[in-house]
Amino acid sequence: MAIRYDLWLTPDDKPRHRMVEKALESFFVARFADYPHLRLPGADPYDYDAPFNRLYDALLARARDYCEREWHYVPTPAQLNTAFFRAVAHSPKFILDPRDGDSP
Repeated sequence: MAIRYDLWLTPDDKPRHRMVEKALESFFVARFADYPHLRLPGADPYDYDAPFNRLYDALLARARDYCEREWHYVPTPAQLNTAFFRAVAHSPKFILDPRDGDSP
């Protein structure tokens, strides 16, 4: 299996990596705008059928394609994951469900 990730192939090209990571974060925030408000999992974050978890998988696949098409860049899974959760943190589209026993 050949190494394809740009971060691994050119680790010293930090400005390019940061630029693509910022573009990925913007990509995710823009995609979140396409959806109604989403509830973040409260009591069971491992429910694979929860809308947030299905959205995660779908958007990471779209982001990977976007990077390769627009930036000619292959992001690592860690870069995709980090950009996704940074976008979640900056987006007003997510509502945190209280955990069992917590008051709303």
